[in-house]
Amino acid sequence: MELLHLLRIQAHANALANRRLGLALLQLGPGEWQAPRSGFFPSLALTLNHLLAVDGYYIGALHGEPDGVERWHAFSPCADAADWARRQHASDHRLVAFCGALDVAGADAVVAMPRGDHVQHDRAGHVLAHLFNHQTHHRGQAHAMLSATAVKPPQLDEFMMPSEAHLRRDDMRALGWDEQAVYGTPIASAT
Repeated sequence: MELLHLLRIQAHANALANRRLGLALLQLGPGEWQAPRSGFFPSLALTLNHLLAVDGYYIGALHGEPDGVERWHAFSPCADAADWARRQHASDHRLVAFCGALDVAGADAVVAMPRGDHVQHDRAGHVLAHLFNHQTHHRGQAHAMLSATAVKPPQLDEFMMPSEAHLRRDDMRALGWDEQAVYGTPIASAT
């Protein structure tokens, strides 16, 4: 498997998981978005706003935007789950587009990430791997927080393997994505 194809699948998988999470969050009752929960960021609002702010920082850096620190400080938190779902959707699609346009040289390109007192440099492929890991980590925390609500946490891990197309068919259709174009041809099962 080629790295670029894997990164493109990962970007789509990230968006699909966030879509499912967003649909679940829309079912929350009044006050549950802000309600205290256990976690590093102790509410769904704090956890998912952190996720969105970090996405903005890294996706901006991947695009060569030099104002990451300023944008980080200017981040306006989402007031409710619907606002988060809308803004996360836009962020996810920006990431999907970036990965869709990525070539080998772009994956190896050095990304400058301003950190206030210094500028950190890493290759785009490493930044993407970190971003996907960060997304999975905090999305998992939000998933666990949902367990303490009346909303059933959605399945979020059906988006990486081509052989699981039947598990994401509705999600792919809702986003207007073609299974073959994103995942390629699944390996034929030997029976």
